[in-house]
Amino acid sequence: MKLLRCNKSTASVPGSRLPMAIAVDDLDNLDQLTPAADPLAALRAMPVSPARGWAVRGGGRDHHVGQSSVWQGTSTQLAGLYPFLSGSGAQVRGIPIGRDLTTHEPIGLDPGAWLADGLVTNTGLWIQAQPGVGKSSFAKRLGVGLCAFGWIFFIPADIKGEYTQLVRRLGGTVIVVGRGAEAVNPLDPGPLAALLAVTPAGRERDAVREIIRARQAALLEGLLLLEIGRPPNTTERAILSRALDLATDAARSTEPTIPEVRECLDEAPDQLLQMARTDDDLTRYLDLVRPMLSALDLLCDGPLRGLFDRRSTARPTADAPAISLDISALDEETDETVAAAMLCSWAWGSALVEARQLGAARKNIFWVQDEMWRALRAGPRLVELSDRMTRFNRHKGVASAYLTHSRDDLEALPSEQDRAKARGIAARCAIHVYGGLPTRELASLPVADREAEMLASWQSAGTWVRGYRHPGRGLYLLKAGERLGLPVRMELTEVERELYNTDTAFVKTVSP
Repeated sequence: MKLLRCNKSTASVPGSRLPMAIAVDDLDNLDQLTPAADPLAALRAMPVSPARGWAVRGGGRDHHVGQSSVWQGTSTQLAGLYPFLSGSGAQVRGIPIGRDLTTHEPIGLDPGAWLADGLVTNTGLWIQAQPGVGKSSFAKRLGVGLCAFGWIFFIPADIKGEYTQLVRRLGGTVIVVGRGAEAVNPLDPGPLAALLAVTPAGRERDAVREIIRARQAALLEGLLLLEIGRPPNTTERAILSRALDLATDAARSTEPTIPEVRECLDEAPDQLLQMARTDDDLTRYLDLVRPMLSALDLLCDGPLRGLFDRRSTARPTADAPAISLDISALDEETDETVAAAMLCSWAWGSALVEARQLGAARKNIFWVQDEMWRALRAGPRLVELSDRMTRFNRHKGVASAYLTHSRDDLEALPSEQDRAKARGIAARCAIHVYGGLPTRELASLPVADREAEMLASWQSAGTWVRGYRHPGRGLYLLKAGERLGLPVRMELTEVERELYNTDTAFVKTVSP
């Protein structure tokens, strides 16, 4: 609640200026008057008039200037004089987003700076808005600005290919994954392998090795879940982990492939028979591992054949300011295929992030999770497995941004446990960015009534006349904690309009 002050004056301060001198007796003959020399010309040259006006005809002289009355009250009592939607006096710094709709102050956003300033407790961003109002434009503006601040802009699974042109313009690395294009080995530790090679034996080396193994095991479990239709049981997980270790040793490196893990399971070495506790009964062992073998067969010989079943053919440059894995070639595939590709891309990207953060040349990373719910709805427990692979926090210098159209994306997950964990991901993000949203969405959001009304007013155009700008295009509400949000208008530059345009598939036509 704010204390307001306003002045009410009992008499206005005179000081009127006339273009020419007019005598009172001549008022009836105004049409016969001719312009005369201005007698106040010398006085008008003075920068400031006296408090009571000049003491000449037409000089605005007044015999009395009244004393102002001071009134004060709270924002509740003076609501009619204080109809604002958000607080004023924001002094937030970072990437220029736009100007406050109420105060016209410039507003910036930098997750790292906001954390250092004590404005937020973590660097997670939740970006939610209707399609077409600018979710990806907001993420791109923020990513480009953070690149200028020395961050790495990282898109681990670009399912629509909408970041490719921008990353290339930034001088970054785009790895296009698809048939006839590059291959990515999801079990590839990436730069972590080089870090492991130069780390002396001891606890640090063991820690790096365990990071590699944990992410590889989580990925394999996620892929099996997609193909089997259920999470692997404890016995299957134990056998799979041991097979991963054996395949890694056989490859004489930390980069085994999925076919090598499948081959190890199929050969049934003594270590796996002991892990399965089948008393060397090969038939019982095969009954246990047959679902896993069938699932791995599909990964190697099914719709993803040639994409994630061989060693990586592409590597990002060491100093790339932006990196993107473009999997848009798979956009028309089934949800299970796209989910498997996204899991593999996340695992590969996670290894890259870990290497960057454990190495000497450490940089902050802006990690964009766009369309992630398309993968997570493909099977139960994928939320937990993906979280194990991509769990980053402020201690590692990573700011994760989650983009979604609606909270209904969370409700579409296969189990209540998954939905609860997904809601937890949203709740843990300290920074929320909302665009235009329908009224039914607003009840579940942590916004004030005035803010909800504003978001609803942005969600659809009020006219059928073509050429009018969508009322919510480029408008965002920045929220952090329980404080009032910052309503911001973001204006794109000409270059940004070219790079951020996601409607290029539509050819402009002229109606008759």
